[in-house]
Amino acid sequence: MTNTLTRIREAFAEAGVTGRLHALDIDSGAEIDIGGDHPVVSASVHKLCLLLALYEHAAAGRLDLTEQVECPPANRIAGPTGLSAMLDPVRMSLRDAAYLMMAVSDNTAADLLLERIGLDAVNDTTARLGMARTHATQTFRQLLDTIREDAGPGGAQALADPHVIARLRALDPGRTNHSTPRDMTRLLSAVWRDEACAPEHGAAIRRLLGLQVWPHRMASGFPFDDVHVAGKTGSLPTVRNEVGVIEYPDGGRYAVAVFTRAANTAATLPRADAVIGTTARLAVDSLRAP
Repeated sequence: MTNTLTRIREAFAEAGVTGRLHALDIDSGAEIDIGGDHPVVSASVHKLCLLLALYEHAAAGRLDLTEQVECPPANRIAGPTGLSAMLDPVRMSLRDAAYLMMAVSDNTAADLLLERIGLDAVNDTTARLGMARTHATQTFRQLLDTIREDAGPGGAQALADPHVIARLRALDPGRTNHSTPRDMTRLLSAVWRDEACAPEHGAAIRRLLGLQVWPHRMASGFPFDDVHVAGKTGSLPTVRNEVGVIEYPDGGRYAVAVFTRAANTAATLPRADAVIGTTARLAVDSLRAP
């Protein structure tokens, strides 16, 4: 175990990031912990909490997942994926908006769902699961608005300046949506054990997590056809996160949460992305060791 922790810390250091990790064997309860209770900026990882709250509302009869929502172009959040990148009016179901939110991290789709259920519902869900250090304080539009405001007149180019990065409220867990690695593995374990919601809704959530399109973080550590990775990424300037579950053909199931901050302000840092897969693999290999 000590050797594994050392190797994980070394991997984070070599990638130029500060990393927090919690890995959990869903069935045995064995764990790997490096800063698992440290507050972290959740970024788009918090969409997993929103997804679970949405399905809780459906189970309680407060909404129908096939309910249609309108999304005219004027109401969209700027962004490169999903509804944000589309040009024409869109009408879709709540569950299809949830798919876009999880598969391509669509911020506009996420805020459509938040308009329907509210931030309080998300916080009620995480509180029910015992995630005492997890809290949603703002919509994704509000989060991105703080980045624009804090960056100032320099706009996106200013985000290469470490002094600008240091003043971003979006990077302070005390002023934005936040969680801990342990809280997120608690949520994932509850979903995979069908303890978070009804089994049919748990299956739907697991399906959506399995449809995420990004292979360059956690999934990069498990390049095997018979190992399944289902997860949710989160990204902000200098922040690269992912939480997910790795399932092996022998039945082994492992919830892993990795949250990182890079010293380098560059938007593209392949080593910082890849270390999420590297450290997840080190943790899971240790949990699977005899």
